[in-house]
Amino acid sequence: MAKYLKALSHPARILIMKHLASSNACFCGDIVEVLPLSQSTVSQHLKELKKAGLIKGEIEGVKVCYCIDDIEWQNAITTIQKFLSNTKSNKPC
Repeated sequence: MAKYLKALSHPARILIMKHLASSNACFCGDIVEVLPLSQSTVSQHLKELKKAGLIKGEIEGVKVCYCIDDIEWQNAITTIQKFLSNTKSNKPC
């Protein structure tokens, strides 16, 4: 769970995930066009999301096409939901 939350802990990575979810797949340059970030910054964030397994990249010519890894994304959702459902805070502090 920590790897998923760490990967999603930066606002730019959340925006990247939202963009990938709405477009199914895209190249780094496409993401740079919609986010107010430099190409190198977007590449670094993509690297972190890929390291956590949340996205995957396929080489197409000289570019890499990125998309959400549906299986890993579903695993992240399930893992986080389990954690949240087991941490009920009904007791007073």
